[in-house]
Amino acid sequence: MAQKGVQLDQETISCSICLDLLKDPVTIPCGHSYCMKCIKSHWDEEDERKIHSCPQCRQTFTPRPVLVKSTMLAALVEELKKTGLQAAPADHCYAGPEDVACDVCTGRKLKAFKSCLVCVASYCEKHLQPHYESSAFEKHKLVEPSTKLQENICSRHDELMKMFCRTDQQCICYLCSVDEHKGHDTVSAAAERTERQRELEVSRQDIQQRIQDRQKDMKVLQQEVEAINRSADKAVEDSQKIFSQLIRLMEERSSEVKRQVRSQQEAEVRRVKELQEKLEQEITELKRKDAELKQLSHTEDHTQFLHNYPSLSPLSGPTDSSSINIRPLRYFEDVTAAVSAVRDKLQDVLRDKWTSVSLTVTEVDVLLSPPEPKTRAEFLKYSREITLDPNTANTKLLLSEENTTATLMSERLSYSDHPDRFTGWCQVMSRESLTGRCYWEVERRGRGVYVAVTYKNISRVGSSNECGFGHNDKSWALDCDNNSYNFWYNRVNTPISGPQSSRLGVYLDHRAGVLSFYSVSETMTLLHRVQTTFTQPLYAGVWIWSHGASAEFCKLQQSEVI
Repeated sequence: MAQKGVQLDQETISCSICLDLLKDPVTIPCGHSYCMKCIKSHWDEEDERKIHSCPQCRQTFTPRPVLVKSTMLAALVEELKKTGLQAAPADHCYAGPEDVACDVCTGRKLKAFKSCLVCVASYCEKHLQPHYESSAFEKHKLVEPSTKLQENICSRHDELMKMFCRTDQQCICYLCSVDEHKGHDTVSAAAERTERQRELEVSRQDIQQRIQDRQKDMKVLQQEVEAINRSADKAVEDSQKIFSQLIRLMEERSSEVKRQVRSQQEAEVRRVKELQEKLEQEITELKRKDAELKQLSHTEDHTQFLHNYPSLSPLSGPTDSSSINIRPLRYFEDVTAAVSAVRDKLQDVLRDKWTSVSLTVTEVDVLLSPPEPKTRAEFLKYSREITLDPNTANTKLLLSEENTTATLMSERLSYSDHPDRFTGWCQVMSRESLTGRCYWEVERRGRGVYVAVTYKNISRVGSSNECGFGHNDKSWALDCDNNSYNFWYNRVNTPISGPQSSRLGVYLDHRAGVLSFYSVSETMTLLHRVQTTFTQPLYAGVWIWSHGASAEFCKLQQSEVI
């Protein structure tokens, strides 16, 4: 309690202008005390009005009171200074450059605690007390401290703007309503605020709902990220296991070939060495026999020669020379050739299948795929340059314009044989494989032109349905006759209506399984749309059955406009 008393004394002997301990304290007629310098400065500012007032209670004095130093207060201040106590408020109570300052404080101003919309002034906590204590301020509207209070005052009439002109959509004072805004749709600012508040609440509800929706979307996307990461990690792990198994299998096969070669090598070397030993023994025997015969041949005594000749041992049978197979020096070279053939076959399989693996990786579908194009300019962003593969062209199709145009001839052309060539159907495929989003256009001349897409493994030899575009489950084709369209897939014909045009647009979204055909003129008209699942890369193609008809794959630019 003693400490509280000292604190009250400190507040009592503080100057309400500089908010510091009184210096040369003086007491004015109303009983309030100030630093002599502070109250002199305050009254100097009021000299022009000839009325001097108390900064706290606003009591006025005429003439200007004579100031005399209060010795009792001065002694009390000196005593408090000796105790080391400070009466000044903490620095954070003072108004800084960014703060709203109290309009009543003089000297160093305190931060405003509230602003009054009626008084059009801001007050610190101390100077705000009359608004709480006096009934005269009961209807005053207190708000958070604001530097924009003057915006509430009509610049023309110097009155509070308590009305709103709906005609001109601006705040006005009551004098404006009977002056330049006379006859306008005017309401009180409070009524307009209520109306706008309702609109604001509706907007806030909409915003809050959208926030909730976006937060849900964020949660879904986060789950998608986690799922992608889990799936990718598992795919990498599983792929590494599979490739490790393949590597292990290859190593096992390599070891097996090595073991077999070495085993066969040992057997063959052993067989040869055994034959060598037999030959060496035979050579030794022959040399010994030759020595005996030589010795006998040198015997001079005829009787002795004839006596010893029958005792000569007979020669053993010679080694069968047919067991020594004389052949070119090729022993295990065929093994190398066989292993090379296996390698080539594996390379072919990996090359053919690797596209499907890569395609599967790139077709991972996240939620953020771009929308499908609507205008030709948007389609042209996905334009692909298509060239035709001569090795696939039927011998009646003449390719020209750098292999972008196919024309059906009446006679066969001298093309070389090729396993990729269509032998029965007058068809040709593109060199380029098509994945992702692609768009191309075909300009047709004459009737009997089918615009198609197909898998690479479509049959090529003969005239069966397995070879014809649109007549199997490996190709899709649009028959562009002069008077009608027909879509073909797996031998099923779907008649299609649409505007006739010599130019057809084809849009492919491989990942989404979308294939669309468009009639292209001044506008683009959708003729037919396929929604399916593509399991392999696709190739563009055409089938022409009318002599003299042609199909040209157009070179497109993104800036092109029909």
